[in-house]
Amino acid sequence: MVSLKGKVVFSLKNVIYLIIGDDMDFIYKFLDYLKYERGFSDYTIKSYDTDLREFYAFTGDNVNIEIVRDYLRKLYEERYSARTISRKVSSLKSYFKYLESEGIIKDNFMRLISNPKIPKTLPNYLNYDDLEKLLNFPDLENKYGLRDALILELLYSTGVRVSELANTKISDMNFKERWILVFGKGSKERYVYYGSRCANLLKRYLSLDHRESPYLLIGKKSDKLNEREIRAIVTNTAKKAGLAVHVSPHTLRHTYATHMLNEGADLKSVGDLLGHESLSTTQIYTHVSNERLRQVYLKAHPRAYKN
Repeated sequence: MVSLKGKVVFSLKNVIYLIIGDDMDFIYKFLDYLKYERGFSDYTIKSYDTDLREFYAFTGDNVNIEIVRDYLRKLYEERYSARTISRKVSSLKSYFKYLESEGIIKDNFMRLISNPKIPKTLPNYLNYDDLEKLLNFPDLENKYGLRDALILELLYSTGVRVSELANTKISDMNFKERWILVFGKGSKERYVYYGSRCANLLKRYLSLDHRESPYLLIGKKSDKLNEREIRAIVTNTAKKAGLAVHVSPHTLRHTYATHMLNEGADLKSVGDLLGHESLSTTQIYTHVSNERLRQVYLKAHPRAYKN
């Protein structure tokens, strides 16, 4: 039995009793751990918070492996996608692993729960024509149009995650060498690079900017532009540009990786630039490139459609 600030937590016969009251102390401590020790983005932390609250709204204070399985059956019955269920399971696994590491629980039965298999799907990316329509749409004569053009160009030129872009400070940038020091997942550092068009947009944007904020991207009130605002800028610009597909910041990250491989970059280098921990994460983009080559073959080879 472990006591934490008057709240008793113990495990008994695969049942975990969390007497946590209305203040959700353990969840808050876990979210603080993700933010300050693991360096997770606000968007990711919000997803964990939502997943855990939904879980405890279903289970109440008494949790065992059968109740977890009941919860997962409910998600399947409500037709949640395998990807969403897998994310929720991962949230629970991370949370219970944290409780175990802190000595709050002894029997972590979440180790017995498997993530559902997620069907492999090719990442959504833009072809060159749609990409040009998107990047060239913002009005560069308008301050906020210039900022929006810079956001799109940075996402495509560097392949950074939206959270990484939102947290980029001017002090993280080397304008002469055209690189940015990025703090990725788990506060891991890496360098990303950008080209001449992005450099020109940066120069114009900063020349119009009278700021107090240390962050590169700021809003109308000179505050840091957050992830939600950046997502909205990307999605709305794509709609206004007449693109038929949904476009998010991650679409531009996928496009960056796909175009790099299409143009001859090696898999390891692309993975390092993206901040991937293993090559297996980057290999999904080889399927995209292989599919492109297949379509080229089917279209061009005179015997491609013949038996």
